[in-house]
Amino acid sequence: MADFVQKTANKTAVRDLAVPIADISAFDTLVESVIDDNPFGCVGYTGSDGVAVPAVVRNREHYTAKVDFIDGEGKRIGTVSLQAPSIAAYEANASETMNNIALAAAMGGEAVRNSPAETYYAQLRCHDPSGDDYCVTFTKKTVRLSSREDETIRDKVETWADTVGTLE
Repeated sequence: MADFVQKTANKTAVRDLAVPIADISAFDTLVESVIDDNPFGCVGYTGSDGVAVPAVVRNREHYTAKVDFIDGEGKRIGTVSLQAPSIAAYEANASETMNNIALAAAMGGEAVRNSPAETYYAQLRCHDPSGDDYCVTFTKKTVRLSSREDETIRDKVETWADTVGTLE
């Protein structure tokens, strides 16, 4: 019987944020700034299929909107959770739910957005000049660095995060 043999030393590091990212706009601005500004010095490359791959790309993302339904006494009587594949879909779904009179009537209460309970998730795939591919994943409460071998990558990401006030 053949054994599995360790080939790489992939590592994960997580930064828990003292204060969650305030809202979807601040979250999107943060993620877009990494893509646009490339603070980690990543490089584009040509994939095995011959297609050019940018230095930093959105790999995965999803956003969850929460809408509570409140009765006349201020008590929560129902909740709708809407997971969407993009920020545009997240906003559209939340708006549609908030303005859906038939749904509010069926729930028996008024729709109220529960922003503190909402979640955001965006994973960026980065290509280091060393050839190492790694992911930087942002949520409302954490930043995760994963699938990297070189400690200098963690140092670059950590140095950058130390300069971003929302990531303390």
